[in-house]
Amino acid sequence: MSATIGAPRHGLASLWRTIWKPAAEGGYQLVAVALVVGAGAGFAAVAFRWMISAATVFFSGHGDYSAVQGHPAHPWVPWLGPFFVVLAPAVGGLVYGPLVHRFAPEARGHGVPEVMYAVSRHGGRIKGQVAVVKALASAICIGAGGSVGREGPIVQIGSALGSWLARVFRMPDSRVRALVACGAAGGIAATFNAPIAGVFFALELLLSDFEASSFGAVVLASVAASVVGRTFLGDQAFLQLPPFHLGSGWEYPLFLLLGLLAALVGVGFTRVLYGVEDASDFLARRIPNWLRPAIGGLLLGVLLLALPQMYGVGYPVLQAGVDGKYALGFLLLLLVGKVLATSLTIGIGGSGGVFAPSLFVGAMLGAAFGDVVGMIDPSLQGQAGTFALVGMGAVFAGAARAPITAVIIMFELTGEYSIILPIMLAIVVATGVSKLLSSDTIYTLKLSRRGIDLTRHPGTELMQATPVTAVMDSSHRALDGSLSAADGSRLLLASGKHSLPVTDADGHLAGVVTLQLLSAALAGSEAQRRLPLSGLAEHVATAEPAASLDSVVELVLDSPAGGGLPVAEGGVLKGWLSQEAVLRLLSRARP
Repeated sequence: MSATIGAPRHGLASLWRTIWKPAAEGGYQLVAVALVVGAGAGFAAVAFRWMISAATVFFSGHGDYSAVQGHPAHPWVPWLGPFFVVLAPAVGGLVYGPLVHRFAPEARGHGVPEVMYAVSRHGGRIKGQVAVVKALASAICIGAGGSVGREGPIVQIGSALGSWLARVFRMPDSRVRALVACGAAGGIAATFNAPIAGVFFALELLLSDFEASSFGAVVLASVAASVVGRTFLGDQAFLQLPPFHLGSGWEYPLFLLLGLLAALVGVGFTRVLYGVEDASDFLARRIPNWLRPAIGGLLLGVLLLALPQMYGVGYPVLQAGVDGKYALGFLLLLLVGKVLATSLTIGIGGSGGVFAPSLFVGAMLGAAFGDVVGMIDPSLQGQAGTFALVGMGAVFAGAARAPITAVIIMFELTGEYSIILPIMLAIVVATGVSKLLSSDTIYTLKLSRRGIDLTRHPGTELMQATPVTAVMDSSHRALDGSLSAADGSRLLLASGKHSLPVTDADGHLAGVVTLQLLSAALAGSEAQRRLPLSGLAEHVATAEPAASLDSVVELVLDSPAGGGLPVAEGGVLKGWLSQEAVLRLLSRARP
């Protein structure tokens, strides 16, 4: 019996790799797998929607409890009356809490930051079980009353699918990341019937670039997912718009002001979200993580008892707000209630997205703003829906700072082009003001609090943790300062280096000589040629052996002739830090 070392365990995967390997360099493999990922994400989005619907019926007894009139009881436990909503989130937490804790802790929370981290720091590698656990946990969380959205989970589900398939076909990191973006784009496209927005969500938030090959693959995946989604879920716009019109250009300063308010609300939403999470962590320090969703679910249930419109995602309530069916005071109550309900759901360890809640908050803000404007100027009465739509995109932009995605997704979710100019104006203002108020977004702040800065090269943390002595060359040869320029030149050329340190008899650093410096000396006067190297050496900055590498990397890059930097302690030469040593270290950090 014989066996081939390293042979793939799965015959189907081996067959596919054999078929597509000759075409891999031409990009056909990426195209094919991108289509598969897109279609898979589309089916996952459809299944996820059905799972949420089934969980909602199970826990509430209604298709969407946020849309019901009054506060009806659960038909299975009518004796509890409206108080069943206090228990529903706790019971759901008892199910998904242990599930997440045991099998995929990264499935906790809103999902997108984990995908961003995987793309930036781990080459897009996401464990396959994350998709399954995220789908189950998020469906149960939302169905049991968690006031979160479904976009974060489907992004993580689709991304995990793309990452898994890329690993099956043994693709390089660049294509793993591209297929992670394909999965995210496909999930957004199928969930919201927004194929263009899915593309820009993946490129702007996950990849942060628009490289041609990645763009093409993501587009194909988004198209494939949209075809699947429209086949099973229909081709209707996400929101049904009320009648509205735009008057003269004098209304545009109002949209500018709304953009400013949206930035404040978006940043405030972010601060409250993580503030509640910190408070939950503090209060539950002695409670096991798997039990937190159940215990915290009781507090969420009390909020749902007071404001049942916060149950689940709440799209019917959002639609009613856009339609202008709520009074000003109730709109503000819904705004504050959604911020608190979403923050509490995430803070107790729930699983769900923050995109839909930000749209909800923006709609309530915009509708309230429209009501106030209508009171001031009667000619603008009845236009709350227009301001609500603008507020939706602006608050999302203020929270996530993804202006391209915000503009495109509002156009696709509404199917209305005439309102695009006010939306663009408000989104640009909201993005700019948000940048002034906070260096992080609602997605990146979760990572920043863990010491992860996605704007920096992944090698930054490695350099901060690495002392100079760990990478310097302590055997690096130095030139005797008493040598002549001619002798020093011969030794420098024989070393194959561009520069070398010069020391005196006691090992103290006198400076550094380079090929250019010695060439100039030899071509100069007789007195220059007779000068010892100690008199010719150029005084340069030095590095301390105990210093962190990131504190001296600029000095290494600016070193004479690009040769490197002498390492000295108390004036005595200890070693040499070359650019090659820094490069070798950085190559170990996964981009």
